[in-house]
Amino acid sequence: MITCPYCFARVAARRIAFRCMGRQARGGGCEPELDERLAGYLGTTAGASLPPVFTVWRPGRRAECPRCGRPTGWRVCPECHNRLPAEYCANPGKIVALVGAKGSGKSTYIAVLLHELTHRVGAELDASLVACDDRTIARYKQDFARPLYGRGRLLDTTQSAATEPRDPLVYLLTRTIRGRLRTTTASLTLVLFDTAGEDLRSREVSELHLRYLEAADAIVFLVDPLGLAGAAPSLSDVASAAAAGGGPGTAGRHGSPDGDRGDLFDHELGDPDSDPINVITRVTERLRATRRGRRIGVPVAVALSKIDALRPSLERQSPLHRARTPNGMLDLDDREAVHEQVRALLEEWQAGMIDRYLSQNYTDYAFFALSALGGMPDGGRVGPGGIRPYRVEDPLLWLLYRFGMLRGTRGAGR
Repeated sequence: MITCPYCFARVAARRIAFRCMGRQARGGGCEPELDERLAGYLGTTAGASLPPVFTVWRPGRRAECPRCGRPTGWRVCPECHNRLPAEYCANPGKIVALVGAKGSGKSTYIAVLLHELTHRVGAELDASLVACDDRTIARYKQDFARPLYGRGRLLDTTQSAATEPRDPLVYLLTRTIRGRLRTTTASLTLVLFDTAGEDLRSREVSELHLRYLEAADAIVFLVDPLGLAGAAPSLSDVASAAAAGGGPGTAGRHGSPDGDRGDLFDHELGDPDSDPINVITRVTERLRATRRGRRIGVPVAVALSKIDALRPSLERQSPLHRARTPNGMLDLDDREAVHEQVRALLEEWQAGMIDRYLSQNYTDYAFFALSALGGMPDGGRVGPGGIRPYRVEDPLLWLLYRFGMLRGTRGAGR
């Protein structure tokens, strides 16, 4: 079975369809025609006029179009007619869902994580990150990379998919694993929705998000610690000044440290879409509707974003003051230390219910702390120190370890 990374339908390999490659410069080929299924998925006819889709009895890597007789290797999902990458069909990998409350910094996290996987972390892991379609390439450049890395400005707060439909970002992460006797490769499918908090309770968009969560092999919850009332006394002086509307960093209600532009303390307004436990609860309820058993077996990573605003208040020996050792493995001692530190912080901030709720509903979860920008923004722009990511890759490395794609080690020189 293959899970379509666009509509998340479960498709048997024998049901995979093909799309004719169309008329070429020389020779025959089918003319474009309106693909109603694809148009239904896209919500528009724009870009939905393509050569026809067809099925064959025993699909392989290629098939001949029954209309024009030309061979094609363009495989598509039989439900939504989006093109399925050949590598994805050969090795479907794992789907990782990213979910976060309003203002948690999801857009910034996505932009920086993908940049790090393409460069620093990708080199460390001997891994490649490839966009699975042209829409992913275009959207990442336009909505993420160009404004943040090209212009140095914070990303806008995500609008609900009910008013602004969006395509998921679909990537294939392939890692070379070198062993003593042989070298193998393993793949992970990253399907990232820049999900607005209200999307998880909107009837108009909940069906697609429900399928997204049901199909996920793992979930990353991004939690804004500044959305926890108990964390306010732990803010750095710079972050406190920004929250009050003065000093460097984001000014008052026009942005948030290390995140998307939006209210710094939405919890003070009672906004349910900015409350982390509300988002975690909504996701859990949807997963419970389709799974039996007392606890859910999907691995869950819960990551505190914007930790740079809180690190100055932590004890000097806190594991959150040290960077990860880049050795291509998961340091299990460091992983456990960070997990316990975040648990202790949640209790200190009167948010221990998050830990208790997760332990009651999930068999496998872990806590993380990270910062996408690495410092306070300045007036809606990246701070003068530039983008300095801190542990943004940690949740993904833990999941790679859980999936058997990364080795773990202890006593890595700490």
